[in-house]
Order: sequence, then C-alpha cells, then structure tokens
Amino acid sequence: MSSALPPGWAWIAVGDLVSASSDLTDGPFGSNLKTEHYRDSGPRVVRLQNIGDGRFLNDEAHISTPHFARLRKHEVLSGDVIVAMLGSDLPRACLAPSALGPAIVKADCVRLRPDARITSGRYAVAALNSPAVRRQAEQLVHGVGRPRLGLKWFRDLRVPLAPVPEQARLLDALDSCLTRLDAAVASLEAAERKLKAYRASVLKAAVEGRLVPTEAELARREGRSYEPADVLLERILDERRRRWEEAEFAKMKAAGKTPKDDKWKAVYAEPSAPKVSALSSLPEGWCWATTAQLFSFVTSGSRGWAQYYSESGPLFIRIGNLDHDSISLDLSEAQHVSPKAGAEGTRTRVAPGDVLVSITADVGMIALVPDEIGEAYINQHVGLARPVNGLNASYVAWFLAAAHGGQRQFSALQRGATKVGLGLDDIRSVLVPIPPLAEQSRIVDEVERRFSVAADCESTVTANQRRIRRLRQSILHLALQGRLVDQDPADEPADVLLARIRAERVDARAATPTRKGAGKSKRGAA
Repeated sequence: MSSALPPGWAWIAVGDLVSASSDLTDGPFGSNLKTEHYRDSGPRVVRLQNIGDGRFLNDEAHISTPHFARLRKHEVLSGDVIVAMLGSDLPRACLAPSALGPAIVKADCVRLRPDARITSGRYAVAALNSPAVRRQAEQLVHGVGRPRLGLKWFRDLRVPLAPVPEQARLLDALDSCLTRLDAAVASLEAAERKLKAYRASVLKAAVEGRLVPTEAELARREGRSYEPADVLLERILDERRRRWEEAEFAKMKAAGKTPKDDKWKAVYAEPSAPKVSALSSLPEGWCWATTAQLFSFVTSGSRGWAQYYSESGPLFIRIGNLDHDSISLDLSEAQHVSPKAGAEGTRTRVAPGDVLVSITADVGMIALVPDEIGEAYINQHVGLARPVNGLNASYVAWFLAAAHGGQRQFSALQRGATKVGLGLDDIRSVLVPIPPLAEQSRIVDEVERRFSVAADCESTVTANQRRIRRLRQSILHLALQGRLVDQDPADEPADVLLARIRAERVDARAATPTRKGAGKSKRGAA
C-alpha cells in the first residue's frame, strides 16, 4: 500500500489475518438455505440485517437443528467477526455476541476468525470498518442498486495492523469514544421505533373512527342530515354494475354483435358481501364492505417483460417501488420499458387512483397510483386493484396499509406451510369498514397531516444518524492512522510478528505429512 503507516505498523491482507483458510467462510448459496428451511425457533441464521456498523443487530431468523448440522461448516461462534458483503458501506463488520448460541452465516455474509497471535476480533472489526479499507473496497464492488463485494476480492483487501500492545491501547481509546456514539445511535433508533408506533396508532385510530369527528357527530352538532355509508355503498354497487355493462356492451359491439334484449345482463356476478353478523360493530354511519364490492377490476402483472426494458419510456412498477408505512410510490430507482403490444400490455397498465399491492416476497406493501403517473405498467409481483368511482381511493389504500386493517388480514390469508404470497381472490376478500364519503376525506387529510409531521421528525433523525456515521468514520480514520494513542518504541513491530508467524506456519506445513506421505509412513511402520 502507498499510504504511510506509523512506525511499527504493517499492512496485512484480510486472508492472512486468519489462522487457516477454513476460518474465512461465506454463507451457503442456492438450495442449501431457502425460505422453506426457516423455522420459528432453533439455531440462528446470521443475515445482512444483523450486521450493523460495528454493532450486532438482533433481527432473529432460525433453522431446524438437523439443517444446522448439515450446514455446520458455516457455523458462527461467539467472538467471530461477521462481515456484510452486499449493500452499502462495504465491508461492514461486527462481532458475534456471546448470547448468539448455535448459528450459521447466510449468503452474502462472511465469518472471519482471526489468528489470536496477530489480532483480536475487536481490532479486526475496527480495521474492516475503517475508511482505509472501505476506500479499497469501493474499487472492487460490483452490481447496480445492490453493490456486492466478492469473497476473492475481500481476501485481498489490506488492513493496517498495529503492534499487538498498541492494539490493546487503541481499542481502549476507541471504546471510550464509540460507546458514547453507540448510546446516541440507540437513542435515535428508539426515536425511529416511536415514530413507527405513532404511525401505526394513527392508522388504527383512522380505521376505527377515532381520528376525526364522525359525520354523524358533526351532522347532529350542525343540525343537518348526512349520507350514511350504506347508501354510499349502494351507489358504488350500482356504479360497479354500470361499468361492467358498458364494458360488456363494448365487447359485443366490437365483435359485431347487437343484443336483442337485456338477458345478457343477467350474466353479471354480484360481488360477495360481508357477513355482518360475524363482524364487530362500527361507528354510527359506517358500514362493512368487501374489496370485491369496492374494486371493479383486480389483476396482476405478467412475466417476460425483461426483454422490453429500456433506458427511457413508460415506467415499469416493481415490488421495490412499494414500501411499508406509506402509500406513495418510491420511484427513486425507476425501470422503464418499451411495452409489448396486445392485451397483456393493456391489462397491466395502471391508471391514476389504482391501488397496488405486493403479492410475493415482502407481501402487503401498498401504493396509490398518483394522478401524474403517465404511462406505466406492473410486473408479476404486483397486484392492481381499481376502486369504483365514488369511493375515496386514498382511504382504501390507507386501510390496506394499516397494521390493524388490511395488513392483519393479509397475514391471516398467508398462513399455511405452502402459501407464500397473495392471490387475486385474496385481494378481493378483504373486509373494509366504510365511513361516509365526507368523513373518508377528513380521515385521509388528517392521516397525511400527521404523517407529514412524522416524516419531518424522521428527516431530523436520519440527518443525525448520518452525522454519527461520519463521526464514527473520522474516529476510526484517526485510530487506524495511529493518531488516537501514542506509539511505544518498546512494542514488537507488526512486521516482525508477522515474519515470525509466517515462519511458524511454513514449519507447521512442512511437519504435516501429505495424505500420500502418511500412507507410506504407515506401510513402513508395518
């Protein structure tokens, strides 16, 4: 490396930090660890979600004990260094905690067990997270949107190694600095959790009729009448049928057929209605409805669109454009297509006011298609539900996004060992409490006002988190330049230590017979 190091320090490759090649192991890929292997309890799986910047994050995932035994070579022990190889800030490392118990690393993670004669896991974590190492990794990561650092390149990254006594002094100084930063991070994370809980409580109050005065209350207070939701629902059902009849008549006309009477209208299937007797009571003026009654059209995207990807053109909405705790489309990473001609393109084209639902993988994320969307289509992982005119689509979208509303029902619909997504019938079967139309508008306005305040608070939290990350990197930069503690000329230089260990490893390999040699030795003894 060209960067100068303090006296007594040396550069060392990551692969040389470990005592044997088996002590640098990545997680299992492919069919060895899939969704169906996970369990509610058992040995842990250490994933990217667990690897913070120097901190282990306790996001739990488990596999069965027999499957753990089959993947034992990927085992993580307390004190091992765990390294993220996918995402931002690569490499990103932390220590496996003492309370982890039996565990393995997942794909895109690496377990590193340092040679104790060279360094400790704590020092290795600090070195791997330092700017000096991350600058090297920046030139080696690949992948658009999801940067990845390959194990081959990770082995060759070089870390600054202090003399062993200086490592101990440096870690003491780092602990003093980083402990305070960790406390600040914990406070900000607590604030994030409170904001998340606040949003959930706002939506819960909204769908239970407690967020704003009900239309019935206001009507009594103001001495006026109002339209209850059951009357609104009848009008919605009439509109739903009218739109079906228009569409069917247009199809017959396009086929050159002219109906002689209205018998063809009898084919219309009335949407299923809720069994109200089995449901909880609602605020005055509200009524229950099914999404089958509220949506005139439900579909999902089709496969095979990758060949139509382009640098510009209509938007192609994918599951990554949806999120939890929001009904806004996130188009920061937009994909464009040159759409294929024909019915599939027409069927999967979105319209303003459509409600989108993620139906595979991270199920139940909701987005409302905005008025300014332009031409856009959905892929096969996204469901599209088109509300009937006369309904506030934003209210329906917020209900589906609410933990105590649509999310609870989506979770119940997914239960079972084999069902891992939502079908179109599932989207049509959600029970929705409907307020009067004016009340829907007030609810939406109040939800969005409060969420806007929460978003401002969250922006402040995010800005402070960024400041802490920069400060952490500055401290590590000083530490790994030898500027955090004084050097001691009496310390054994790192290059002297490394030379001695290399010589010991060469002697150990020479003293270990090969398989062929071992066989000859046994025959000679016999």
